[in-house]
Amino acid sequence: MEHHNTIEAKMCPHVLLFPLPIQSPINSMLQLAELFCLADLQVTFLNTNHNQQLLYRHTNVESRFKQYPKFQFRTISDGLPDDHPRSFPMFEDLINSLQAVAEPFLRKILTESGVTCVIPDGLFYYAVDICNEVGVSVISFDTISPCCLWVYLCFPKLIQTGDIPFKGNDLDVLIENVPGMEDLLRRRDFPFYRLTNCATDLYCQLALKEIQSIPRSHGLILNTFEDLDGPLLSLIRSHCPQTYAVGPLHLQLKTRLADKTMSSSNSLWEEDHSSIQWLDAHPTESVIYVSFGSLATLTKKEILEFWHGLVNSGIRFLWVMRSDLLREEEFSHQFVKELTDGCEERAYIVSWAPQEKVLSHPAIGGFLTHSGWNSTMESIVERKPMICWAVYVDQRVTSRFVGEVWKIGLDMKDICDRYIIEKAVKELMVTNKDKLKKSVDKLSMLAEISVGEGGSSYNAFEYLVNDIKKLGRRNKDSNPNCMG
Repeated sequence: MEHHNTIEAKMCPHVLLFPLPIQSPINSMLQLAELFCLADLQVTFLNTNHNQQLLYRHTNVESRFKQYPKFQFRTISDGLPDDHPRSFPMFEDLINSLQAVAEPFLRKILTESGVTCVIPDGLFYYAVDICNEVGVSVISFDTISPCCLWVYLCFPKLIQTGDIPFKGNDLDVLIENVPGMEDLLRRRDFPFYRLTNCATDLYCQLALKEIQSIPRSHGLILNTFEDLDGPLLSLIRSHCPQTYAVGPLHLQLKTRLADKTMSSSNSLWEEDHSSIQWLDAHPTESVIYVSFGSLATLTKKEILEFWHGLVNSGIRFLWVMRSDLLREEEFSHQFVKELTDGCEERAYIVSWAPQEKVLSHPAIGGFLTHSGWNSTMESIVERKPMICWAVYVDQRVTSRFVGEVWKIGLDMKDICDRYIIEKAVKELMVTNKDKLKKSVDKLSMLAEISVGEGGSSYNAFEYLVNDIKKLGRRNKDSNPNCMG
């Protein structure tokens, strides 16, 4: 009877996806979930009640996934009261509160439901331990940039060599003990560049727990492609041989869907489509798109510096100003009105935009971004060079790679000065436009090849699905094989 159950489980793999409860990881995980549905796997997507309600309110996700009979949403509380802002400054609350709810829930669902493989966000190290405990296969999905993940994997060595925490205040000192980045990574590019104590810093501790869990997983999924991150992927595979580079996920999904025009927004915010109509009225590559993502907050002074820099550049711009963008102050329509008075011809502000559609619009010539990993991948796919103003964690490493390794944009982190912003916008959109465009066009073409039949990301996804089918349920005493 037990033998029969094992065969049945292997014939019908059931994957549980568990994303970090913020916009970007939810977006990537939903794309992966839909790819699994297309591969005819049984899929459960575990979301928080709070985020699931936002998805239902602002997207067609419910009707879109109804077409897949083997798919289901499950929800859990994140343990926070309804009026909690769930913003980045209070990220620690969210992570701790969710863990307290998720641990018992995962133990229960994994012993009852016939789930054969769990794909948690890389940050959920405890999910890896629970899966190993109950005998369910686990493959982590790290939704951050691979260049940042590699820096994480070097943390133990950096602590040992005394590179971190930093001594002194010079942020331009090179960090030499990250193989492959010896002449590249400065202190200002480090994920936690204000780190003062590794033992007490929440994010440093989370990163250490995350990398310790990787060898205990069966594999690692990354949203990148070999031609973009090949050298780093080789280094990451020295820690986890079974690393699947399946990105760009949104392009892989579009390529595999029969109807490539189908809208598939996974936004937790209401998208303002008037931005597309506004773009329709402007010439090719004449507008710069400005968005700092779903979490970053700016001071009023920073917003004004960006505003004046953009206005003074003479370039048209479309700016996403979320209602919670302004740090420690109430955002008001009056503030937006005062900003736009007198330059309606050249400036358009929305509270949230359909980003993929915006970036693919012919009127967009560049992207002023926070360097979130999804935004970076979308920008590469749509052939738009970037000005990077990185704010948090992986964005800091990514922005350095955009400027110095891939040479598809300008890294402006730590600078918020209207004159420098004006100069950067002119450089991106006029003086250095052709050179940057040539580099990003090449990467975009390689991304497209990677997800086409026989391409590296296409094949990596096929291997991933086949491995999930092979893994099935296993004896809980057997060891994960990420370390070979």
